[in-house]
Amino acid sequence: MSTSKREEISSHLRYIRQELRDLDQILTEDGLLPELTELKEVYNSLDALHQLLTGKVKKKPKPEFDD
Repeated sequence: MSTSKREEISSHLRYIRQELRDLDQILTEDGLLPELTELKEVYNSLDALHQLLTGKVKKKPKPEFDD
C-alpha cells in the first residue's frame, strides 16, 4: 500500500475514533449509555486496524497472577 494511501486511511481512522469519543461523551451526559462491552469492541477493532496500517503495535502488559 502506498504511503499516501496509508496516511489517508490513518487520518480517516483518527477522525472516526474522535467522533466515537465525542458520541460517547454526549451519550454519557444524556444518560443514554450503550453496553460498555459494545463500545470496547468497536474501539478495539478500530485500534487494531489503525495498528495494522501504521505498523505500530502496542505492547500488551503481561497478566499478573498471585500464587
